Amino acid sequence: MARSAQTLYFCSECGHESSKWMGQCPACKEWNTFTQAPSIPKKRGIGGAPQRQSTGGEKRCVPVSVSEIDTADGERFSTGFSEFNRVLGGGIVRGSLILMGGDPGIGKSTLILQVCASIASDSKSKNVLYISGEESLKQIKLRADRIGKCPDSLKILCETDIDTIMDTVISLKPDIIVIDSIQTMYSSGADSAPGSPAQVRECTMALMRLAKEESVSVIVIGHVTKEGVVAGPRLLEHMVDTVLYLEGEKNASYRILRGVKNRFGATNEIGVFEMSGGGLAQVLNPSAHLLNGRAEDAKGSVITCLMEGTRPIMMEVQALVTRSDFGIPRRTASGTDYNRVNLLMAVMEKRSGLRLSGFDAYVNIAGGMKAVEPAIDLAIVMALAGSYKNKELPAATVCFGEVGLSGEVRGVTGIKERISEAEKLNFEACIIPEVCLKEADINNKKIKIIGVKNIKEAIDMLG
Repeated sequence: MARSAQTLYFCSECGHESSKWMGQCPACKEWNTFTQAPSIPKKRGIGGAPQRQSTGGEKRCVPVSVSEIDTADGERFSTGFSEFNRVLGGGIVRGSLILMGGDPGIGKSTLILQVCASIASDSKSKNVLYISGEESLKQIKLRADRIGKCPDSLKILCETDIDTIMDTVISLKPDIIVIDSIQTMYSSGADSAPGSPAQVRECTMALMRLAKEESVSVIVIGHVTKEGVVAGPRLLEHMVDTVLYLEGEKNASYRILRGVKNRFGATNEIGVFEMSGGGLAQVLNPSAHLLNGRAEDAKGSVITCLMEGTRPIMMEVQALVTRSDFGIPRRTASGTDYNRVNLLMAVMEKRSGLRLSGFDAYVNIAGGMKAVEPAIDLAIVMALAGSYKNKELPAATVCFGEVGLSGEVRGVTGIKERISEAEKLNFEACIIPEVCLKEADINNKKIKIIGVKNIKEAIDMLG
């Protein structure tokens, strides 16, 4: 007797599934987010393929050695944006499945449409199919007119049925297809509403089979939850080859394209873009843009250099320390870890003798960037001390290093790359951990290199 489909409940925020309704999701801790949906009938095998009975005369799979595998077809498509290519590891690999997430209105569809137009305009005449389940043809046309001219080899399709989409792709045989967005697609193999974890999983699995079997590159755009992760089951990120996130504040002009998973290149690479009336423009020298407009004699302003993947980026750390009028001082951190700032202030009070317990403290990373690398510790300490003592470092000085609980300044990676970036922007001095002096090769540097053992030595350098 056939077994009926079991009713499941899933969290609309993170996609966690449960056999019974719960008031609070155990995964994301949100309340009243569970909705009811029937599960997928178990009529298919892995990946949606029909189950086959094993017979004695059936031909079995034969493993091959690594040396016998041909990689000649593993070509890459240049996106036309060097910043995008950097994050992908050199371009889009044929037959890959890419997932892009980001907050609503951050510019995901605009950037992908620009990439599609650039690839379709290539001299090799790549065929690109843009499939939208959220917008009409006229809406996409208006966006295309705003970002520039789109070639005829870029085709637009408005469809949400994944089976119809697969038949269209097989008949047209494009080089790249875009799905905008995966939450609007539905498959007849899943008996639930579009956007549910079952539908998202089924549609993504179908697209993965399509990418591998037809050697077509697939870019999937996905919505994100309040926590900033792609909505749906976490299995989705494991199924795809590359996961990208477009980050940034809506009111800020800069957008950061960050790679968190990449089977064809390094992870944690970033690409910097600037939002304009004609779409997203790539920023080839983000350090110069982030330091643009910096005050020359600002107390509590320190320049640091952080590594984003293989790229060194200069940032300005700002701090404001004022006496508190209340019993409990206020502490605020924008662009960096709030708990880390409190820890560093405790280390400063214990190891350098600065009495900060009665002062409000505000720390900000200028330019809308987010910095979580430990190398920013020394810059935060110097900015806080400079604002507290109303003194400043010379404007052409850069500092970076990790600070321990004993007040020691510990070594960081990428010393040569950080110093070279400071030299390119005409900085005159660089304060680094003393343990990194040998690696920095100070005898062959035009910039002055200063090593410090602890935060007390660094704070004493304030003018």
